[in-house]
Amino acid sequence: MKTYTTNELKNIVLIGAPGSGKTTLAEAMAFEGKVIDRRGSIEGENTLSDNTDLEHEYKRSIYSTLLFTEFMGRKLNIIDTPGSDDFCGSLFSAFKVADVGVMVFNAQNGFEAGSEIQARYARTLGKPIIGVVNQLDSDKASWESTMESIRTASRVTPVIVQYPVQVGPTFDSFIDVLMMKMYRFKDDNGTREELEIPDDQIETARELNQILVEAAAENDEQLMEFYFEKGTLTQDEMRHGLKLGLAKRDLMPIFCASGKKDIGTKRLMEFIINVAPGPATAPKFVSTDGNEIAADPEGPVALFVFKSQMEPHLGEISYFRLLRGKLTEGMELLNSRTGNREKISQIFVVAGKNRVKVTEMLAGDIGCTVKLKGTRTNDTLSAPSAPVAIDPIVFPEPRYRVAVKAVKTGEDEKLGELLNKAKYEDPTILVEYSKELKQTILQGQGEHHLNILKYRLSTENKMDVEFMAPRIPYRETITKVAQADYRHKKQSGGAGQFGEVHLVIEPYYDGMPEPTKYKVNGREIPVNIKGKEEYDLEWGGKLQFYSSIVGGAIDARFLPAILKGIMEKMTEGPLTGSYARDIRVVVYDGKMHPVDSNEISFKLAGRNAFKEAFRNAGPKIMEPIYTVEVLVPSDRMGDVMSDLQNRRAMIEGMSSDKGFDRLTARVPLAELYRYSTTLSSLTNGRATYTMKFSSYEQVPADVQEKLLKAYTDSDKDE
Repeated sequence: MKTYTTNELKNIVLIGAPGSGKTTLAEAMAFEGKVIDRRGSIEGENTLSDNTDLEHEYKRSIYSTLLFTEFMGRKLNIIDTPGSDDFCGSLFSAFKVADVGVMVFNAQNGFEAGSEIQARYARTLGKPIIGVVNQLDSDKASWESTMESIRTASRVTPVIVQYPVQVGPTFDSFIDVLMMKMYRFKDDNGTREELEIPDDQIETARELNQILVEAAAENDEQLMEFYFEKGTLTQDEMRHGLKLGLAKRDLMPIFCASGKKDIGTKRLMEFIINVAPGPATAPKFVSTDGNEIAADPEGPVALFVFKSQMEPHLGEISYFRLLRGKLTEGMELLNSRTGNREKISQIFVVAGKNRVKVTEMLAGDIGCTVKLKGTRTNDTLSAPSAPVAIDPIVFPEPRYRVAVKAVKTGEDEKLGELLNKAKYEDPTILVEYSKELKQTILQGQGEHHLNILKYRLSTENKMDVEFMAPRIPYRETITKVAQADYRHKKQSGGAGQFGEVHLVIEPYYDGMPEPTKYKVNGREIPVNIKGKEEYDLEWGGKLQFYSSIVGGAIDARFLPAILKGIMEKMTEGPLTGSYARDIRVVVYDGKMHPVDSNEISFKLAGRNAFKEAFRNAGPKIMEPIYTVEVLVPSDRMGDVMSDLQNRRAMIEGMSSDKGFDRLTARVPLAELYRYSTTLSSLTNGRATYTMKFSSYEQVPADVQEKLLKAYTDSDKDE
């Protein structure tokens, strides 16, 4: 295989809602570039993309797949991504290294919620988009309704480059208003003939050509002058204007296709080669110190790893984009994260499962290497003489969480290793053992996302796991002042134990004044501050600890033990065993024994005095509240809102957003278990949501009562 120069490369990512036909279109592109000599099919389970047993079973993309094709003396690197939002991590990785997105629309469904989700990602990441209306050969295909939905919902202006002569099973031709030709296809293998536009279509074609000319001219003053002078533009001038408009995300050129019949694939690829931005013209990558990295093949080598994968019998595969320089076999590069050197023993270009070994690669290209020692997704490898680190991919926050454990006892360590490997391949999977909840918490983008992981653990690793509803990390606090005394006394032969602590507790809030006195149960307790300690608790909130002991009632050396006892009880609150927070404690009196008093005595006295005072201080349970933003088709808004209200949600705002409604609510985490499944069921998979931690708030009285009944306090006074 030849070594392609930077100017001979294009990097695209195929995006679109589930079922839009991205994989079939990618297959047609590879076929047209002679990378394969026959096209596979989803049904035949023999496509370059969707090449895993799991994808064959589900008949849909679950992982992103890198492939390439060679066309017109150029190389197109193509990343086929899953349509499901559960697997959006692959999309973020692909967008990082691709210069343009090809948005595939299903002509039966038009601009779907999945289209909006992926368009939003493209917008966030600043990537230009080319639109392809696919499956125009389907029974229920509609060009008019699809275009209307795109015009209504897209934030980027669609500009028609092609339109079909007819749709449905007889779809075999389209009018190209850039070329001003009709293309008719003779078979299902892309064999086309170029014809003049029929008389009954010429007027429509001219109108759309004029719109295309104006859209191209608007992007350049000189083109606008040419347009005013001549009333039109040449094809090259139009391409130049479209190139500028596409790069600025001012327009989205629209093409016709049937990936299944290989209709329109060549013209789409020709347009990508002639118009889409390539490595030399696309926005430059930016290093963590703010410097731009130009795609200079003469510069020192720098590559960015965007995907890591484990493969049986081969080990770790690292997929990368070469940002700068010329990469050759045997080169040693520096990992900017670890500071270690990695040897590039082999270089491959990739077409699905097929890897073609090459000896060198130039800036802008995408490929993979194997058996790197400590390199993973988001790492930068660069020449030791010019070290650089690239801004990492920022993956979305998780939206679904479960507790996980091995079915067989004694396999927890093995499970932990397997989950860490899964996280290595998919950074949107988060794994954490919570000491607070005493559970291993697994987080991902949705129930299907984590069920796929569960399936893989079972089939590939013979590890059966159980998913459970995760416990909720509640917090406990108090609402009023309370006082308590506790004497710890123990005599069992020899030295005894004695410690007595008197303390007051009250709710803490930022900016509250220093204590001077308390009135509790009709009794006034003066406060003479002798010492103050303030702690930002690792689980959130604060603890203020004051010493107000006069007359040496308790020796100062025992105060740390009292604080330790209090802190121990705050890690296991008296109500539900959850962490306590936002409390001020004032130790104002007590007693000690000249022989029997020691640190353990005062630790236990402080712990139990705090526990007793806590229960008398109007204790409240606090729960984590998340801000949830739901993007839902307007016709399902009522169902979604009703469901959220049943989840104790507080609706904060609603707005319309080009055919979709955006709903913002604050929802208790306890009510969000399996929400992604419910939302999908309510909207037939047409809605999506994000969730982010907001704050802790007190639970309603009825909820607190249920929680208290469900919890059996296992504390025993020591």
